[in-house]
Amino acid sequence: MTENPYERFQSEELILRDELAIDRTILANERTVLAYFRSALTLVIVGITFFHFFEKGILPYVGIVFIPCGLAVGAFGFMRYRKMDKSIRFVRRSLSRNAEDNNRNNRVHVTQ
Repeated sequence: MTENPYERFQSEELILRDELAIDRTILANERTVLAYFRSALTLVIVGITFFHFFEKGILPYVGIVFIPCGLAVGAFGFMRYRKMDKSIRFVRRSLSRNAEDNNRNNRVHVTQ
């Protein structure tokens, strides 16, 4: 991820709406990871319930399968969250860095 997909936009062109869009993206990412964790917790609880309350038949084995599946869903959700968070932070840093460079260049031109 060496390229910023938003490089084509000048930082001085960004307005409040664009900054708020980045904030909404951060919140959506957090909401998504919470949904993954909720699903993972549900799978683990169902697995424990099946294993604990059903002694005969196939349900205890289904419960044994649900527990690692729940843990896998939680791990996948966390990895996906970290990847997206890293991307969002990269874009935000590069946009703020471009804004600082533009401000610095504008000050140099004004003083000369």
